[in-house]
Amino acid sequence: MGMSINIGLNGVDPNGYQGWAGPLNGCEADARDMQNIATVRGITDSQLLLTRQATAAAVVSAISKAATRLKTGDFLFLSYSGHGGQVPDHNGDERKDALDETWCLYDRELVDDELYALWGTFASGVRIFVLSDSCHSGSATREYLRETKAAPDPLAEGRTIKGLDEQRALEIYAAHKEMYDQLQKDNPHGNSAAVGATVILISACQDEQTSLDGVSNGLFTEKLKEVWADGDFTRDYRAFKRAIARKLPQRHHPNYFVVGAADPAFAQQQPWTV
Repeated sequence: MGMSINIGLNGVDPNGYQGWAGPLNGCEADARDMQNIATVRGITDSQLLLTRQATAAAVVSAISKAATRLKTGDFLFLSYSGHGGQVPDHNGDERKDALDETWCLYDRELVDDELYALWGTFASGVRIFVLSDSCHSGSATREYLRETKAAPDPLAEGRTIKGLDEQRALEIYAAHKEMYDQLQKDNPHGNSAAVGATVILISACQDEQTSLDGVSNGLFTEKLKEVWADGDFTRDYRAFKRAIARKLPQRHHPNYFVVGAADPAFAQQQPWTV
């Protein structure tokens, strides 16, 4: 059995982000394109969450429902395209920089500790493929670092950065400190939570880098589609990540990251194999 949850936000609710609307162009298109790939690969049970629909409650509910339905050997494809952010870590799981990474959903940020807790609700042996086209997404659930400088690249010109800058991130956290601190208290195990499923993440960039938006797609998703080539790509997940990386500018170094149980057979499959 296969399921797909595809999330894309071309903006956020200013009420949850201190007046910031975070306008982007290509994220809804990214989500639709990822859903289309999943459908072509035989995944007909899919949910599309776009901008206003992509609240934290809706995303958590969608993942939770998938966890109740998927059994050993089943497959979930989860994609996110939007801004990435950060909040201070208070449960000690982010030892390098004391910052938790977030996905900027419509009403609030989804903290990485919440994602780890959700992974732990899936049955052992479930295969989960996550694509994160957002800033600071090297592990999509771990630490945020300052961006390293890179030489200018023509592919990056005129594109919007898909992430909160440090000052804005801290202002948003300060305004909603009680809520974000409580979310961490509610998920005390952080990224040490036990996970019996296998989660393969391919992200747009490393934790210290920023991802870029585009007109019709985010840059990462644009190049991913070129590599996928309507299914002509037949190698495994690691090779998929490397092929995408070769098409991206210096500021983008896509990451391959695994959470949970080792599953070599899963890692060696063609992406989106149900």
